[in-house]
Amino acid sequence: MRSAIVALVAMMTLVPGLAAANPPGVVRESGRTAGYAVRDSVLTVGRTIGAFFAHGPRTAKYTWKANAALTKANAHAGGSRVRYEAHDER
Repeated sequence: MRSAIVALVAMMTLVPGLAAANPPGVVRESGRTAGYAVRDSVLTVGRTIGAFFAHGPRTAKYTWKANAALTKANAHAGGSRVRYEAHDER
């Protein structure tokens, strides 16, 4: 009996936190982040191949690392936007 009461109290404290989420905003920002990740990945591969044929393997490696860092930064920014939408209290 006590465990049922504890579970009920725990659920009552968690429900207001779940009600503050913005599901359409989370889905929109998640899709946007995924789309940007795909776009950035394709651009990274294209730029790296171009650098390889134009300037050689060392430049291609530098190009790959620079573009991968940009892709990572954009993904982290997108993740921040998703978390904001998930915890938005409008």
